Amino acid sequence: MPYNWHSMSVGDILRTLKTSFNGLSEDEVKRRLTTYGPNELKEEKRRSWLNMFLNQFKNVLILILLIATGLSIIIGEVLDAVLIITIVIVSAVLGAFQEYRAERALEALRKLTAPEATVIRSGTEKRVSAREIVPGDILILTAGDRVPADARVFESHELKLDESSLTGESATVTKIVDPLPEDTSLADRLNMVYAGTVVVYGKGKAIVVATGMNTEMGKIAKMVQEVKEEKTPLEKRTDQIGKILAYLCLSVAVVVAGIGFFVWHYDLLTMAIWAVSLAIAAVPEALPAVVTGALAIGMYAMARRNAIVRRLPAVETLGCTTIICADKTGTMTKGEMTVRKIYLKKFGDEFIDVTGAGYEPRGEFRIGGNSINPLELNELNLLLLGCLLCNDARLEKVEGRWIVRGDPTEGALKVLSRKAGLTDEIESSYPRIDEVPFSSERKRMTTLHRSRDGKVVAFMKGAPEVVLSRCSTIMVDGKVVNLTRDDVEEILKINDEMASKALRNLAFAYKVFDRVPENVDESIERGFTFLGIVGMIDPP
Repeated sequence: MPYNWHSMSVGDILRTLKTSFNGLSEDEVKRRLTTYGPNELKEEKRRSWLNMFLNQFKNVLILILLIATGLSIIIGEVLDAVLIITIVIVSAVLGAFQEYRAERALEALRKLTAPEATVIRSGTEKRVSAREIVPGDILILTAGDRVPADARVFESHELKLDESSLTGESATVTKIVDPLPEDTSLADRLNMVYAGTVVVYGKGKAIVVATGMNTEMGKIAKMVQEVKEEKTPLEKRTDQIGKILAYLCLSVAVVVAGIGFFVWHYDLLTMAIWAVSLAIAAVPEALPAVVTGALAIGMYAMARRNAIVRRLPAVETLGCTTIICADKTGTMTKGEMTVRKIYLKKFGDEFIDVTGAGYEPRGEFRIGGNSINPLELNELNLLLLGCLLCNDARLEKVEGRWIVRGDPTEGALKVLSRKAGLTDEIESSYPRIDEVPFSSERKRMTTLHRSRDGKVVAFMKGAPEVVLSRCSTIMVDGKVVNLTRDDVEEILKINDEMASKALRNLAFAYKVFDRVPENVDESIERGFTFLGIVGMIDPP
């Protein structure tokens, strides 16, 4: 029977799955593998190339051409028969080849699964193949891991996941351990982690509750496989044209044969040959090849833009599409947060624009359409240093493509600092001493670093209203001045204006200490100097 794992206590789940915090024994894992099967998605039977080739003949026009080929041979027009069958075969081969290429591309996508996972078995941590995960296993989740199965979280240390592969939302989701109401929707089950999603921050532990086709990803895969393929508008129209041509050819052939036999008194065989010749002449032999060629060109053009079309006629259907309705913003975006605007008090209501997109650390800083050197402005230089240091994400280049290991929002800040020319060497010269970590309740994060002059500099980032509440001064044109109530109201108004443009905003502040504070906790987060606001967006 199905269980509402998200509404159950951890103790009830352990009892239901007959497991413990020490995990399962190897013998029990083997028994459960026999019961539940391997943790993998069952694929629908793949179509062979021959199947794809024969499928091209499920078309009325093609069938008419095949009949025309047979009739041409009967009346002795062998050359016509050869030409028609050549056109048919070329058209079928081209269509099958394009669909086969798409199937190969999809096969490459299917391999994007978690190869291994860390579990606790018999009280010992170990790495195992994700295929061997079973219900009742205890998962250990750390930043960078791809979740191998659906699981209920029972331990969370600021555990955040990217669930865009399941929900379409690019914003990270912070996980909790408390039970939730039974009627909680899938996207709001914050105490669950799902197969195929990625840990971007923190760490935690979870009890596996579903594997393979029983996971939410498995249910989606099953639904997709069970969708009945219907003919596209183009296929329906070509079938209709084929039927009309068949009726017209047959009708004209019968009329001509009847007139010749009954009116002109030609012999029946002669009139039959004339009627067949007329029918063959009326069939547009090149039409299937022309249609297939046009669709293949469209399919190739889409493939170059990473849009995979499995069935050739579907190209025409997409070509007729004028409006696409998508459930969530993240569905139609890259999933790569990018900083677009920076607010500094110095420039009033005029923003610094940042060019570039995605995680590639290339772009310019502009104000009023003119490029500026961001490191020449003291408050902007400090803000960018805060983006670099008050950050747990890592920016890496893998196979020629820049990727972020960690939270996408922190990744965007790391990219911003790199665009300004702040390097790994600069980051290393400000070693982190301690931190007051981020939490969803605090809505801020503070890190302490040893500066080059031996002092301690602290950077804070977080929700603008929260950071402002911890500041007593503000830097304007390189000078530190008192932060007034009017300043706070103006900054919050700017924050609302940026948010109305679909920007996600983070504020930055800093403070210098002569030495490391005795207690590094919330008590040190007072008397900071406000620097500015960074606005980012997930580009389409």
